[in-house]
Amino acid sequence: MTVTALRPQSHMTQQISHRQIGQEAILIEAKGLQLLANSLGENFNHAVDLIRSHSGRLVVSGIGKSGHVGRKIVATFASTGQPALFVHAAEAGHGDLGMIAKGDVLLLISYSGEAKELGSIIDYAHRFAIPIISITGRENCMLARVSTIALVLPDAPEACPMQLAPTTSTTLTMALGDALAVALLRDRGFSKHDFKIFHPGGSLGQQLKRVSDLMHSGEKLPLANPQTLMSDILVEMTVYGFGCVAVVNESGHLLGIITDGDLRRHMNPQLLEQRADEIMTRQPVTLSPDALMADALAMMESRSITNVFVVDDQNKVAGIIHIHDCLRHSVA
Repeated sequence: MTVTALRPQSHMTQQISHRQIGQEAILIEAKGLQLLANSLGENFNHAVDLIRSHSGRLVVSGIGKSGHVGRKIVATFASTGQPALFVHAAEAGHGDLGMIAKGDVLLLISYSGEAKELGSIIDYAHRFAIPIISITGRENCMLARVSTIALVLPDAPEACPMQLAPTTSTTLTMALGDALAVALLRDRGFSKHDFKIFHPGGSLGQQLKRVSDLMHSGEKLPLANPQTLMSDILVEMTVYGFGCVAVVNESGHLLGIITDGDLRRHMNPQLLEQRADEIMTRQPVTLSPDALMADALAMMESRSITNVFVVDDQNKVAGIIHIHDCLRHSVA
């Protein structure tokens, strides 16, 4: 039997250090940022002018990594004087489109420019003449074609050696969002005094806000009694725009909730003829009015839910909190 000895690795073939890999990744992204700076053209000017000329909010949406970057862009705009909010692309078609109004400007993010999840938002924008600014990596993609203004990222290699994980592209997207926000605040003459108005307590002060400070209450609450037909429940969900309804008794005590997920789970030909108490989820997750907003956000993210009803110590519905309320106030 012949035995072949393993050859020891030479110094040249040894694995490079983690530090060297990190430096290489940063340098790749830095070159991409330089390409981005050089690529800015008139469309960037037009985008800033478009946002400033509208009295509403900047509504940002994306899916996957683009969605994560979009949330950061929203926080930057909101903290520098531009009202902004994030609408999850997948939730938009299930009630969240009601958060987008005339006077708003949409900022849609998709590197491929072909994200199907953005379809409902795009259709809604065209229907109500809401302008779209897009950030994408392809000039001739679907998203660029349907946009009022398309901001196209330069063709820069990802720091990921397989060219698969979004690295350079997400860095460029975030930097482009920062560039828009900085250009806008300078155009408006946003000062240190203005900045203090939007940061009275810093990030800690925002985290210490109570649920009762930001919850929707009174006539803004989507409520129904147990005997309400599902045909009427669907109307309530649409009108109020939260994508859910609280089922309460005559005294206002919470019995259960009905969400979009409940509709899908109980889908059948007789659904619209069924009663709320036949469909509702009993003993839903709730919050106390005294709960910290930071804790509320953490709970919603951990459970992958977007709405939570607020109840008092007698289990009476006092309000509702949407995850966008947390993001809009930069609670993190």
